[in-house]
Amino acid sequence: MIIVDRAIQQRLDANQPIRIGIVGAGFSARHIAAQILSAFPVIHLAVIVNRTPEHAQRALENAGAAEIRSVDDVSGLNKAIERGAHAITDNPQVLFDCERIDAVIETTGEVEYGAWVALQTIRAGKHLIALNCEMDATVGPWLKALADEQGVIYTNTDGDEPGVAANLARFVKTIGLDVVGAGNLKGFYDPYRTPETQAEFARQHNQKPRAVTSFVDGTKLSMELTVLANGLGFGVGKRGMFGPSCDDVRHCLPAFPESAFTPERGIVDYLVGAAPHTGAFVIGHSEQPMKAEYLRYLKMGDGPFYVFHTPYHLPQLEVPITVCRAVLLDDTTIAPLGPPCCDAITIAKRDLKAGETLDGIGGFTAYTLIDNMQTSLAENLLPMGVSDGCVLRRDISKDSPITYDDVELPKARRIDEWRRAMITRFFPEAAT
Repeated sequence: MIIVDRAIQQRLDANQPIRIGIVGAGFSARHIAAQILSAFPVIHLAVIVNRTPEHAQRALENAGAAEIRSVDDVSGLNKAIERGAHAITDNPQVLFDCERIDAVIETTGEVEYGAWVALQTIRAGKHLIALNCEMDATVGPWLKALADEQGVIYTNTDGDEPGVAANLARFVKTIGLDVVGAGNLKGFYDPYRTPETQAEFARQHNQKPRAVTSFVDGTKLSMELTVLANGLGFGVGKRGMFGPSCDDVRHCLPAFPESAFTPERGIVDYLVGAAPHTGAFVIGHSEQPMKAEYLRYLKMGDGPFYVFHTPYHLPQLEVPITVCRAVLLDDTTIAPLGPPCCDAITIAKRDLKAGETLDGIGGFTAYTLIDNMQTSLAENLLPMGVSDGCVLRRDISKDSPITYDDVELPKARRIDEWRRAMITRFFPEAAT
């Protein structure tokens, strides 16, 4: 953080703010806008792109923007930037074509549209900060490879659980331990929840019922941990992970199977009901005698496995840090290392009948589990990120995985093309 602080101060001293755009104007975008305008003078939020410009207007008004201008071309955006104003538009091409924009924050939560935004941002030579774990879990490794070729950053964010775990894993490696496990803390998990069961909770918290459903039915968890696995080069111990219950993250090791963590490989997993009920954890390993003696002295346990945890996650508050890391340091918070290690697959939420249409993330028909990518490819499993709109060719029993063979894909979808491009790039033998 000291290096980031220095880089920020240098930009402030030079009066050269980082200029960014946000795509989306929902819950995350509103809070990010407020954080930037209140606490990050080094970042100028030049424009919010949203298909309903009134929502972008409201996001900027709530954030305290002094001047908001509606624009429909690059010339208009440039004039707003010169005035130090904040712009709104429903035309994302204005954002991509503006040479003054350094980076784009993608907050849509939609898989296909989010991937299109990421792809256009990368092709425009701008850094891409993706809050969209759903998109990242589906085609993130492919987008990261394209970003590398273009010489720009593709990264998930500080503050959300994958970023929190990745930052903690870097710390654990820095102090000389091998990282063999990492994951989330989950307060509640029920794969059979639906938008109907979650409607009242969503209303109370100003959220969408489908989004809240994805939080509790394991879909968001599985997709976040797919992002983490791909960013650390980890797999899973079994389909769906172990997910044990325990009272406190510090004492979680006995809750896992004895052979869950090994020095030879790393896995992602999660805990249910473990205090402090938020944040992320990392399992470090060391058999170095002096390190073991010192860690025991510092009440970290007898080893050789040690639990580290971060007791909070503050997604929207930390996203500006990710922007600074990307633009000022060419640094990623968490991004795929290469070929995908894990996949977020589609599981029937109830008995399904031939002819039914899957309704995607946070819906009534399916939930998500994480599995190793090689298993997903070998069994031709359907990723949750492409499941929406697929029509079943046959009956599927509750809790059964759904495969590509089980469905008819919607016609001419770009997300299917991009998913195939990812598989062809990294697993050409599986694409034939």
